[in-house]
Amino acid sequence: MKSETAAERGAISGLLELLAFVRPFRARFAGAMLASFASMAFGLAFPWLVGRLLDAAIPSLKVLPSAAWRPGVDTVALVLIGTLAAQAALTFFSSYSFNRVGESSVVALRKTVYARLIALPMEFFGQHRVGELTSRLSNDLAQIHEVLTFMVSSAIRQTMLCGGGLVMIAVTSWQLALVMIASFPVLILAAVVVGRRIRRFSRTAQDRLAESAVIVEETLQNIATVKAFTNERFETTRYGAALDGFLSTILRSARSRAALIAFIILGVFGSIVLVLWQGARQMQAGHMSHGDLTTFMLYTTFVGGAVSSFAEIISQFQKAIGATDRVRELLGEQAEVGRDVPIAPPDGRLEQPSLPPRLRGEVAFDHVSFRYPSRPDLPVLHELSLAAAPGEKIALVGPSGAGKSTVVSLLLRFYEPNAGTLRFDGKSAGDFALADVRTNLAVVPQEVLLFGGSIRENIAYGRPGATEEEIRDAARRAHCEEFIARFPEGYATLVGERGVQLSGGQRQRIALARAFLRDPAILVLDEATSSLDAESEQLIQRALDTLLAGRTAIIIAHRLATVRRCDRIYVIEAGTVVESGTHDDLIAREGGRYRRLAEMQFTA
Repeated sequence: MKSETAAERGAISGLLELLAFVRPFRARFAGAMLASFASMAFGLAFPWLVGRLLDAAIPSLKVLPSAAWRPGVDTVALVLIGTLAAQAALTFFSSYSFNRVGESSVVALRKTVYARLIALPMEFFGQHRVGELTSRLSNDLAQIHEVLTFMVSSAIRQTMLCGGGLVMIAVTSWQLALVMIASFPVLILAAVVVGRRIRRFSRTAQDRLAESAVIVEETLQNIATVKAFTNERFETTRYGAALDGFLSTILRSARSRAALIAFIILGVFGSIVLVLWQGARQMQAGHMSHGDLTTFMLYTTFVGGAVSSFAEIISQFQKAIGATDRVRELLGEQAEVGRDVPIAPPDGRLEQPSLPPRLRGEVAFDHVSFRYPSRPDLPVLHELSLAAAPGEKIALVGPSGAGKSTVVSLLLRFYEPNAGTLRFDGKSAGDFALADVRTNLAVVPQEVLLFGGSIRENIAYGRPGATEEEIRDAARRAHCEEFIARFPEGYATLVGERGVQLSGGQRQRIALARAFLRDPAILVLDEATSSLDAESEQLIQRALDTLLAGRTAIIIAHRLATVRRCDRIYVIEAGTVVESGTHDDLIAREGGRYRRLAEMQFTA
């Protein structure tokens, strides 16, 4: 029980932490609060004025000595209209202001969560599925959005209404006020107990919804595979089972919420009936006028409505607290080591980064060993050493699983070596900011995955902010213009999800154009031409000859014909360098690993 209470306190404090995103808009929030107070004051005057209207309308009724103000019917009616008009204007201002503050705060929160998410290390993404993370950004933040935009203002209004109503009831008859307040402790206890259940169910439901989002994400990303294996029915069943789990959990939460609402209605309106009964008896005894009783009844209804609305408010807050747990977990994750992470401040504005220094292009792996965090028992690199001088072209060859792609991951500093040192320009990689290293690198992979926007946007991704002339020049140098010209929309042509509207060779050339635009000091080619037809490979090879000039290149290849002209070739097996030298040196070694690989390829 203690641990549950501590967890609840932590979650509530976490929700309050997220309310810090309201701080930049505190002036407008304060104005909305003042308008709400004024609006509620006019609203609380309504029952009292109605009571005075009834007393004025019944001249034969004996007016009690307590009635200090005895206006006519017309006067009371005019005052009522004036208070209603003032309340309407103030309600409009406070409602709009609360919504504006809430929406602005949630936008700032979304920016911050997204900025934190994409700044997390690759290890994090290896442990979480994409659908789960997108669910956090959509469904969990939607719950918090509901609280910040609607529930906070509603809770403030209902609290004012309840508190003000109780005060006016006590002024009218303190004995009757005590009768009503006596029921509150029981109602609060029920709200706390059931609220905890709702929070647990809400968190579980959000997890189930995230699981279903994972299925949708994976299915749509691999739709061609799904259709090729005629697994539409299987995926539909899998998605249905995930949604059934979500429905089962959310219905349990709904039952708890319905029970809470029903109990509060019974308690609150039962108290109202008891209070009205007592009030009616006082009027019969001549202690209250018709107007006073009507005033009291209206205030009692106000309080009853406010208290009954707390059930829904509490339920919504509990759901938001469950969602907040997950959002806080994301915000609490450690960003990549050695990086100045551009986390958005509460106002949502990010400063533009300064241009990083240009590297000379020297790269060295000095006895580097590495194991992936998700597979700590499986060594991938062991005492690996290799080097590339500025402007030098080196190649990494070897069987699949030898560790070549892991070298690229370490080069990009997706991971840090477990032992040994990675150096750039003679300095440890840790001495550089991550952005400085990666801005000096460009990777052209074997399988190019483009964004779903236009050709122009995909090329410009190499250097956001590039001019139209620079984009077109990069496309020309990568031999992209000949196929871009065939599209009616030209550079505005949408490439489709993951670039499915383009051929493999066209996607590869766009990746090269992106690299041209980036103008890196170090270029990594990871099997960049291995899956292309002869014509596409010839075009890309010509573009590569231009791109490689004057910059360091690290070329990963299975086809040895593509690495013959490299300055040095490293043969990697089982995570370590077993041979190195030029093509001619290695091919001349009797019994050498490179020579054996060459013989297998050239005689096949």
